[in-house]
Amino acid sequence: RGFDVAFTYYRPYDARMPWGTEEGAARALHTAITAQGARALGVEADLADPEAPARLLTAVTDRLGPVTALVLAHCESVDSGLLDTTLDSFDRHFAVNTRAAWLLIRHYALQFPGPHGSGRIIALTSDHTAHNLPYGASKGALDRITLAAAAELGAQGISANALNPGPLDTGWMSPELAEHLRTATPLGRIGTPGTAPK
Repeated sequence: RGFDVAFTYYRPYDARMPWGTEEGAARALHTAITAQGARALGVEADLADPEAPARLLTAVTDRLGPVTALVLAHCESVDSGLLDTTLDSFDRHFAVNTRAAWLLIRHYALQFPGPHGSGRIIALTSDHTAHNLPYGASKGALDRITLAAAAELGAQGISANALNPGPLDTGWMSPELAEHLRTATPLGRIGTPGTAPK
């Protein structure tokens, strides 16, 4: 559709998660994008750093031009509940999932070039709550930020939508988790990158 694609990744997060770091993943994604005829830019960014969103948007604008669509698919996600969530984990979830999203939206809107009506913000959200407290709470706050963006940025010609895709196995699920989620889903299946509607 004529889009160039910039994406972020953060290897230290992957390294502390059960799936680990996949060497060469960013390079492979870059190659897949350019094979479709688009320009690509991968930027490693710790979105818990409050300065990272501005640096990221500046890097993308410098290399690819103004950002016309913003997809918020980043997250901090560590399973813990009301009784075992640590302060550090809670704060990091809100720094990454909520504050970074707000800052990315703000910097995106400030640099949005138009034309009027062409701006897009898509925020991937979740309905997790119990046993996933900091993730669910921070995603709930993201929903409210997205609603604010829809109301406040409409005059600039920018739409903002929150999308809850449900469980998508992009390689992070264990077989046990995938089966548990499959049986808990009304259609008896989980999503994969290849099962998106045509």
